[in-house]
Amino acid sequence: MAPQKLKNYVHGQWIESSTDRFTDIVDSTTAEVFAHCPDSTMDEVDAAVASCANAFPAWRNTIPTRRADVLYALREKLLAAKDELARIIVREHGKTLSDARGELTRAIQYVEHPCGIAELLKGSISEDVGTGVDEYYLREPLGVFAILPPFNFPAMIALYFTWPIACGNTVVVKPSEICPMTMLRIMELAEESGLPRGVLNVVNGGPDVGKRLCTHPDVSGVTFVGSSKIAETVYRTATSHGKRAQCQGGAKNHVVVMGDAVLDQVMPNIVNSCFGHTSQRCFAVSNILVHEQVYAEFRDRFIESCRGLRLGGGFDPGVDMGPVVNRPALDRLHAAVEQGLAEGARLLLDGRSPSVADYPNGYFFGPTVLEAEPGTFAFREEIFGPVRCIKKVESLSEAVEIVNRSPFGHTAVIYTENGGYARSFIRDVDTGQVGVNVGTPAPIAFYPVGGRKISFYGSHRGRANDAVDFYTDKKVVVSRWNTPADGAARAIEGKPETGSVVF
Repeated sequence: MAPQKLKNYVHGQWIESSTDRFTDIVDSTTAEVFAHCPDSTMDEVDAAVASCANAFPAWRNTIPTRRADVLYALREKLLAAKDELARIIVREHGKTLSDARGELTRAIQYVEHPCGIAELLKGSISEDVGTGVDEYYLREPLGVFAILPPFNFPAMIALYFTWPIACGNTVVVKPSEICPMTMLRIMELAEESGLPRGVLNVVNGGPDVGKRLCTHPDVSGVTFVGSSKIAETVYRTATSHGKRAQCQGGAKNHVVVMGDAVLDQVMPNIVNSCFGHTSQRCFAVSNILVHEQVYAEFRDRFIESCRGLRLGGGFDPGVDMGPVVNRPALDRLHAAVEQGLAEGARLLLDGRSPSVADYPNGYFFGPTVLEAEPGTFAFREEIFGPVRCIKKVESLSEAVEIVNRSPFGHTAVIYTENGGYARSFIRDVDTGQVGVNVGTPAPIAFYPVGGRKISFYGSHRGRANDAVDFYTDKKVVVSRWNTPADGAARAIEGKPETGSVVF
């Protein structure tokens, strides 16, 4: 069967792009090309934005509870299509079916929170800030927003669009050109949920499409999730064109294992945090800092646990890790290990070129562990795949110093049974999320998410009430009514005062 040519969704219609440039969508277990993603033209991007701009006034004036009705309907359709969507994710991304289902469980929660938009949009009022003067603010939507999700969570991050839509905005989503098909199916479900034409549009493409959305005069703001380098570029581009920008960047997350950690209990959690989703997630553990008291025991047990992870196709039962997303990603992992070894890292576990008998052409890379020092490439830079570093530390303060030296500030985790250690760690690490005996402390939908330093560019984090703040603006009203109160009473009774104005 010939590869499918994907379409854009603009103003209620599925439209084939006129471009002659396409990105191959590849099954990473077999290297088979099964779809082509168009790199849409700038005219097609402009048409999507125009559709949103035209739909905005009516959607903005749709009462919040009715906007929520559409999201409730979408939630039900997502639940019904959960297994179908998970299978799309497995095919275009490569993660295991259980990981894909886990992504969708969290993704559907992203629809549930903005269903409460009538409560979330409440403003605030202060009576008598001056004599006879009241002051209040109300939240208003801003217009058209662009959502630029990454390849690694094609459902979860794409569904960020539910917050701006709930707030009364309209949205253009540009899915990752590597994994666009999940969002296209979600768009079909949104259409079936009663979303009016033009409120949500999907335009496929690469960096040029993203840049056009960041600079388009009719776009009010941009939400991006991806690498720190691109997050900074998107942020600078969008804000220099007068737009709001909320850009979540990369991560180099550290785990600290103290001497009192219960290794039997925490080991499975640490291994999964390192290698779940084939380590292609921003919350993945990258560097493990182990107190010298338990270093040797932890290292040996960790390596042995990692050896037991099974590689295979995402649909195969009992598989722990699928392939990485594509050939360039695989090549980058090989290069990262080679550079680490050249800088003096010690290879404790070599996952390069594993044998996966049923998939000889797949982009597989097994768990790889380096004993490395801070400052080296492997320890310092984000490696978006199953290459992890481990290091011995003498104290908690040394571990915290290493965490805070990193240019990234996404997540840090401590494993300990000592409340004093945990409290000091929580206070002292300079990261946006902290875990205590939880290796992947990804916030639930009704809590904000975002890092610090080069892991986040913007003023409002993603999700929850921070999302409502980002996708609305507070309009402040100061009012005084000059008609005397007794005059107002007379007007109500049909007996206006002489000289008063009745309206």
